[in-house]
Amino acid sequence: MSPDELVYLGVLAASIPVGFLFRYLSPSAKQRAALLLGLSITVAACQIHTLHSLVTVIGTWLIIKCCRQLAPPLSLAWTFLYLLFFRLVKSYELLSPSPFANAIQLLLTLKMVSLANEVQSFRTEKQKDVSSFAKSSVVGGLSEEPSLYDVLSYSYCYIGIMTGPFFRFQTYADWLRQPNPQVLPGWGPCLQRLKLVPVYGALFLAVNSQFPLAYVRTEDFLEENFFFRLFYMVAVFFVFRMRFYAAWCGAEASCISAGLGCYPEKSLSKPGGGPTVNYSPDPTASESYDFRTIQNIDCYNTDFCVKVRHGMRYWNMTVQWWLHHYIYPNSPFSSYTLRAGWTMLISAYWHGLHPGYYLSFLTIPLCIAAESAMEASVRSRLGPRGQSAFDWVHWFLKMRAYDYMCMGFVLLKAGDTLSYWTSIYFVVHVIAVCCIVLGRVLKGGRREGRGRDAAENKELNKTE
Repeated sequence: MSPDELVYLGVLAASIPVGFLFRYLSPSAKQRAALLLGLSITVAACQIHTLHSLVTVIGTWLIIKCCRQLAPPLSLAWTFLYLLFFRLVKSYELLSPSPFANAIQLLLTLKMVSLANEVQSFRTEKQKDVSSFAKSSVVGGLSEEPSLYDVLSYSYCYIGIMTGPFFRFQTYADWLRQPNPQVLPGWGPCLQRLKLVPVYGALFLAVNSQFPLAYVRTEDFLEENFFFRLFYMVAVFFVFRMRFYAAWCGAEASCISAGLGCYPEKSLSKPGGGPTVNYSPDPTASESYDFRTIQNIDCYNTDFCVKVRHGMRYWNMTVQWWLHHYIYPNSPFSSYTLRAGWTMLISAYWHGLHPGYYLSFLTIPLCIAAESAMEASVRSRLGPRGQSAFDWVHWFLKMRAYDYMCMGFVLLKAGDTLSYWTSIYFVVHVIAVCCIVLGRVLKGGRREGRGRDAAENKELNKTE
């Protein structure tokens, strides 16, 4: 493991027991302690580069205060433009920020855009309440505008400050105001989330030692036979998954120990977004609680869901919620596939400026178009057994598509990514194009395209 990974591991490991102590603090003490601890971690890890995050927070707060109606789009523009400056710091002959500063900046960007939208929703509903004299029906809305201290406390809360998951300001505010955090579930769900982390960690170390990524960049790799080169991407994506499974399960455990994102099951919480129905627990009855709000990974469904578009929903789930609510609806396109492409483009930019991100993320819409064409032209004509066989083949190809796209995500450089894809003859791109063409030939693409887009948009909205 690299020194940076050991630091991440240390912060996560320390956050879990510390979280249980926070359950015994008053709301004001909890807010103050979480801010001080988060700031201490940030300053220790980022040093002078802490200023980047501070400038982002202050800038967003000023936008919210001074540009009331335009706060959401301006906050998005401000944080994303600052990300560009942050990544081009070397061009200005300043010290390059550390990977820790980059991680904090990424999560802070999500938080600030979400905060501006939450405040805007609060103002809109407050105006409606005044004019109609009716109580707002918004689920999980703010009860008051946050002060600068509140914004700073939310921004630098120690929970997930470098690893995620993303959570809204409302989730943070609910955490501070929990009436009896000591009685909320803690050890059980925390251990449940951690039980497979040693397995993920061991598999990561074992497979990574046998299939190092650096070998892909060597001349010797290109001399290997085709099937070995093809299999290598399977091993690389496996290592990639094990690493993030371990990290995100640990990050979720740090949230669980502190009680962040704990809501009654009947509130039907969504990862990232929180409760979707207004529900008040009965103090005289026994309640079941969950931590769906801070769930960032569904390891089983990531591996075993059938479709490419479904795979995205189970990976980095809180960020997917953010993209679905703040980017996808504002896409300039109406087609599901083009909207997905737009969202993937923004996601690639959020991750960084490396060409590999864009090559990978922009392959996803092609794969979505291919699977949609085959579902309409082939699967829809099969019986139950045929559909079951189709789904197994679909699942196999979905995993290979993610293996393939992962190579761009980890190799980063356009030359390295294209060199690897060339070595396996752009197999996933070729299969995807062939599926699209076959779908058109079988007349499953054109006449059903508009109806399919509507159905897919409906399915996405229902799921998210």
